[in-house]
Amino acid sequence: MPAISPQSYIVGVDLGGTNIVTGAMTADGSRTHGVRSAPTEVNSGAEQVVDRIAAQIEATIADTMREAGVSRAAFAGVGIGAPGPLDRERGLVVVAPNLGWRDFPLRDLISEKVGLPATLDNDANCATVGEWWQGAARGGRHVVGLTIGTGIGGGLIVDGRLFHGASDVAGEIGHTTIELNGRLCKCGNYGCLEAYASGPAIATRAREVLVREGTESLMPGLVHGDLEQLTAATVYDAARQGDAVANEIVRETGRYLGAGVANLLNIFNPDVVVVAGGVTAAGERLFGPLGAEVRRRAFAPAVAAARIVPGELPGTAGVVGAVKTYLTEKLRD
Repeated sequence: MPAISPQSYIVGVDLGGTNIVTGAMTADGSRTHGVRSAPTEVNSGAEQVVDRIAAQIEATIADTMREAGVSRAAFAGVGIGAPGPLDRERGLVVVAPNLGWRDFPLRDLISEKVGLPATLDNDANCATVGEWWQGAARGGRHVVGLTIGTGIGGGLIVDGRLFHGASDVAGEIGHTTIELNGRLCKCGNYGCLEAYASGPAIATRAREVLVREGTESLMPGLVHGDLEQLTAATVYDAARQGDAVANEIVRETGRYLGAGVANLLNIFNPDVVVVAGGVTAAGERLFGPLGAEVRRRAFAPAVAAARIVPGELPGTAGVVGAVKTYLTEKLRD
């Protein structure tokens, strides 16, 4: 394994159901180079996704070599964040509903293709660690992170250390149940938070309201009448323009998230809750109802102790955290 100095580079990979983001950082976190993003294209098959990840890592390395004036020998390894649950010891993605993978040896496949040691951790864990190391949760000792995109992930930092649990499943916040007999989730359960407040779930709820109630709204016009093209971003855009239907969907999303966060405050008593992902584009329209629901449901001392903040590293928190989790694992070894 290449030696790690403060100026060694580690490539971070944030693999999501929609995009692959890569970037290279120095081990001391002082410099970032070669950030790239490309569609995951899940439907093309797992092997093709791996090939795209490897090609993107190589492109990030080439960009960094050119920008920073370093050789390939400066690169110590690759940290990968992927949807879980995972078996970190064996480097497996055990199940990833949004990717359609089961028992997939992602870590070793990537390591072999790029010729560098690699580590694997949950993508939401990585995003939480990224915000804790370099972003909105700096200085926190007990941190809960939520990442809201194609799915909803979570990460837990307890007493200054990332908490994985007994079998690497800790922090699957999106698959906590908020409605006993609720909507079907991609994981196979019913009533998961992810089935109500992820990006696709927000779009689904908006389409349902528009079709069921026929209420006047800006949203159909924003997608030229094709409701299948409606996304969470469409909802946020319409809400910013004052659309009443969109604003109610955003408020309802905030309440769902607030119920989930209130549970976490009562269980973990964190000092920071950081919410990352595209949903933060809704701003106070989302965070206002979220905070009100938390105050209504969680114990007052837990509410008083916690800052609930949007992430400060849009698009790169997972990359930054994947670098940090690589460093933590390899320096521990």
